[in-house]
Amino acid sequence: MSMLQFFIAVDVTVVNIALPSIGTDFDVDGHTLTWVVVGYTVTGGGMLMLGGRLGDLLGRRRVLLLGTGLFGAASLLAGLAPTFFLLVVARLLQGAGEAIALPAAMATIVLMFPEGPRRSRALSMWAAVASCGLVLGFVLSGIITVHLGWRWIFLISVPFILIVLLATVFLVQGDRPVAKGSPSLDLPGVLLLTACPLLFTIGVVQAGEPGTPAWVAPGALTGAVAAGVGFVRVEARSRNPLLPLRFFANRTRVAANLTTMLLSGALSTSFLLFTFYLQDRLGIGPLGAGLTMLPLAVSLMAFSMLVPRLLGRWGARACVLAGIGFTAAAMAAIALVSVMQAGGVAMIPAMLLIAAGMGFGIVGLQYVAVSGVTEDDAGIASGVQRAADQLGGASGVAVCVGIGFAPTLHSLDPFLVATLLAAVGLVTGAVVAWRMPAPAPAEDLSEGVATAVR
Repeated sequence: MSMLQFFIAVDVTVVNIALPSIGTDFDVDGHTLTWVVVGYTVTGGGMLMLGGRLGDLLGRRRVLLLGTGLFGAASLLAGLAPTFFLLVVARLLQGAGEAIALPAAMATIVLMFPEGPRRSRALSMWAAVASCGLVLGFVLSGIITVHLGWRWIFLISVPFILIVLLATVFLVQGDRPVAKGSPSLDLPGVLLLTACPLLFTIGVVQAGEPGTPAWVAPGALTGAVAAGVGFVRVEARSRNPLLPLRFFANRTRVAANLTTMLLSGALSTSFLLFTFYLQDRLGIGPLGAGLTMLPLAVSLMAFSMLVPRLLGRWGARACVLAGIGFTAAAMAAIALVSVMQAGGVAMIPAMLLIAAGMGFGIVGLQYVAVSGVTEDDAGIASGVQRAADQLGGASGVAVCVGIGFAPTLHSLDPFLVATLLAAVGLVTGAVVAWRMPAPAPAEDLSEGVATAVR
């Protein structure tokens, strides 16, 4: 499960440093290249709820095999794509494969370990692998692009995905039989949930794009609102809703997922800010930029392993608030480095703060979001948590980077504007987390951490 999580997380960020090379090969500009990133993230986030529901209805093992196989096939297509159009299609399919596979994988882990220290350690390892995959995507992208070419950033994962498929067949417990007459899937809900963030992203990004017709941005944003309202109405009337409205009766989970969206928006923004500063402002090449971010990858693993020792002592809410505080401090550090026009080494303190923010915040929020789940709703709870993480990251990048780096909207330092917008989201997240009802306290997680690491 962690191997699958790692390569899926890598594919979220691995294309960023390789984008200029992809653009050169296919002769497309930077604006068009954004679809390589946004298509994957929005499609994956929008369909995660479908993945969670499929796991509950059809069985986690079946859905895990389906999603992993789709992700592997799409990775192969992306690496061999002869045209830019087929590359974008492959990225959309990768997002769909991730959306189907990840909730089943996370639900498998949640149900393997009883609530308490063992589950906390398992989720911490899961979060650590995901965090390192996100950051190592930048490092691997620089190394692979320079020495092998950008196509190998997709092809390198294919043999490992085959290993995951074989391991799933032999190691994951078989599914319970699917009852005859099982309820149908909520396809209108899937379409509306995917359309809403996609239209929102188009509206925000196009608002700052020179030469865009005046009607595009407000039209897309209006469509996003309409899709969101339509999704709520469809779910309220559907006999088999993608997201049962009773899910919102649990205030703790709702608050945890809302906070996840706001925190992930700031964290995803910070990754792009690091890349833009190192490559665009300082002129460091792909390999140098990737290697400069190694301290972030190492510290992410360290903080993710430290959190289980503190979760039982501090409580989930305190860990989440600490994560938000570290992330806010990182945003201030990024803004300061940008204003001072300092070298790449000056970004390392901000990277360490981002690692602490992700380690404390995301691990704590994951624990809260799946507390109290049962066999019947583990998939949907996992799907909501992953969707909140991914859609929050995509929306945060669209708002913070889309507005911050839009010269038609303002004349201020783009890094300053982007970090300020991220800080507003973090303050909102801190208020929500402070008022979040606490789940049952976890036990002291100090013992057994070394065993978990081994």
